[in-house]
Amino acid sequence: MLRRWFIILLLMLVALLVALRSVYHQDGQFPDRSAVPLLPSTELQRVADLPAPPGNLAVSDGGRLFFTFHPEADPEINVAEWRDGQVQAFPDRSWQPGGSRENAFNQVLSLRLHGTTLWLLDTGKHALNRVRLLAFDIRDGQLLHEYHFPREVFPLGAHANDFRISPDGRYFYITDASILARSPALVVYDRQQNDSWRLLHNSATVQAGPYQPVVQGREMTLFGVFTINPGVDGIALDANGEWLYFAAVSADQVYRIATADLHDRQLPYATLESRVEALGAKPMTDGMALDASGNLYFTDLEHSAIVRRTPEGQLQTLLRSADLRWPDGFSLAADGYLYVSCSALHQVIAEPADAIEAAGPFQIYRFHLGRAEQTLANQL
Repeated sequence: MLRRWFIILLLMLVALLVALRSVYHQDGQFPDRSAVPLLPSTELQRVADLPAPPGNLAVSDGGRLFFTFHPEADPEINVAEWRDGQVQAFPDRSWQPGGSRENAFNQVLSLRLHGTTLWLLDTGKHALNRVRLLAFDIRDGQLLHEYHFPREVFPLGAHANDFRISPDGRYFYITDASILARSPALVVYDRQQNDSWRLLHNSATVQAGPYQPVVQGREMTLFGVFTINPGVDGIALDANGEWLYFAAVSADQVYRIATADLHDRQLPYATLESRVEALGAKPMTDGMALDASGNLYFTDLEHSAIVRRTPEGQLQTLLRSADLRWPDGFSLAADGYLYVSCSALHQVIAEPADAIEAAGPFQIYRFHLGRAEQTLANQL
């Protein structure tokens, strides 16, 4: 534990020096884009009560629920499955941080399913260790694939935050939120070529916005000097794998770019940046998801809400509840349910273990998107 806090303090010092050098400010109040919810809060169904805050989650076609315990709470189990009302380490205890496996997890936040393969993104603890992608067969827990990213792709202080997988399973699109190094970017991994590259680093489209996150009344600035304000964080991919959507937490806009442009490594930086499309306003958001109809979903941190952007650009508040403590990650299930994890990071970051425990239990919820469609139809 002492070693962990020493590393964190060292990285925070580096980040502070970078911030001072670049005169990095978070000021003002994020525009309130919330509206009257389409659904009552009673539509939220509690899926799991957990002893520690969840990070991201993935639901299989058969209804199996996999998730991470958020690294900020320093959990003993990092990757888990919710089975029969119990937490089961996945694939087993030996893979968890500090486990007996030589290649055990360092720190996993994001995970995604592609068929029966569960892909895990190991952040390497802000790239103190090499960032990795690992794949496991959910049927037997066997390791299928492991890739170590080069240092030039994820340098020290990077934060491999979230990712999406192309429909054919070849390309992986990853956000480097760069909370500490303050040099965010997108990363692409080509599984077929076993190669990766860094894109749009420090572009205005991936930079953190100028606003300080405020979640359920708590200002997310530590010790009065370090604001928890990631760069590019949320990410979503359309059903055909043609458009990648992305945004920073406190950025005012959501963006998209054609994946074909991301694959073309010969494109000059300025040309690639010019092909990024600003789509319009969004809430202060963490997780993002996109359905087959082109609706883009956001978690709204500041209003404990779930917001949807229609293909026409209209923002709709679907649901709002104080129970949504820092809505974090999404998973769209095949049966029409949208699952959301609540990491309650405003009650976790920089808090001692007893305070985190007192804030528990922590939840995963779901609600059916069809209910929102019924409400809209009834309003016509």
